[in-house]
Amino acid sequence: MRPQVAILVVNWNGRCFLEAFLPRLCATDYPDFEIVVWDNASTDGSVEWIREHHPGVRVVEGTQNFGFTGGNNRAMALIDAPFVALVNTDVEVTPQWLTPLVERMLASPKIAAVQPKILSHADKTRFEYAGGAGGFIDRWGYPFCRGRIFDDLETDAGQYDQPCPVFWTSGACMLVRKSVVENIGLFDDDYFAHWEEIDFCWRAQNAGYELWCEPRSTVFHVGGGTLQSTHPRKTYLNFRNSLATLAKNLRADEAAVKLAVRVVLDTVVVLKALPAGKRAYAGAVAQAQFDFWRKLPKTWKKRKRIAPRPMRNLRGVWRGAVVWAYFVRKKKRFSDVTGSKGT
Repeated sequence: MRPQVAILVVNWNGRCFLEAFLPRLCATDYPDFEIVVWDNASTDGSVEWIREHHPGVRVVEGTQNFGFTGGNNRAMALIDAPFVALVNTDVEVTPQWLTPLVERMLASPKIAAVQPKILSHADKTRFEYAGGAGGFIDRWGYPFCRGRIFDDLETDAGQYDQPCPVFWTSGACMLVRKSVVENIGLFDDDYFAHWEEIDFCWRAQNAGYELWCEPRSTVFHVGGGTLQSTHPRKTYLNFRNSLATLAKNLRADEAAVKLAVRVVLDTVVVLKALPAGKRAYAGAVAQAQFDFWRKLPKTWKKRKRIAPRPMRNLRGVWRGAVVWAYFVRKKKRFSDVTGSKGT
């Protein structure tokens, strides 16, 4: 008998994606699941459309836009299923996507979350930015994926079809164990969006859990469904939340060194962006730095609920520098950067 799974979708004015992809989610080939849509006070008729066309979907209406983090956190508290699949509105699933994820989760009680292989909806032969075939991180806290280094996306030729432990699983689509959420919490509400899944996975590893990618499951992600990659708000959240994640999850000695390095590197980003006419981008990065340091005392207090482990003891950490490998050595593929396929 398969365990029950709740499929949780957080929506904000995403009716166009719901119309395209919710029917496929409802057609999931799994014996025991329910779909829960948390709506962040949409104004595009999303709720009305769901209730008319998919009355079996459970809809919970939020009073405001709580963001991806707040919506998932609030909805998670209403769910009793042992496993919860977090799925973005702009993800197209395949009929059998869920079963391999559950099977991988059942392989060990130490597994906190599992993600599928995530391919691009625009080009279904290529990996997608948000998660590829599982997330890794370098020694300075820069994330990358099997199948994606910065903005370079590899063609999927089966090179990453082996399941493997990873550093982080993608918030675009991942199955999480509810008991782990009850133990360490889900997402940091202060993040609003972006980097929340990396922070969750890092906290999970610090607590002794594992994260996995199970490529037998495949989904297709549109990406940028709420904010485009060049939007200053997205830039701001990515830079600010990445610094907060390092401050929370690293040991104090490691945090001091790595945050100092990141200040230098982020300053270089600003100085390069300004002459190129990217004033909004540079301003977003600078504002992220300012707000991170301004709120550091609050962020640092969150460490009381975390027991950081040395970064070298965590799975999915590459001890090199991905910035150097990509921009200086011109390595564009995961296997070329790390010297392995991550298995």
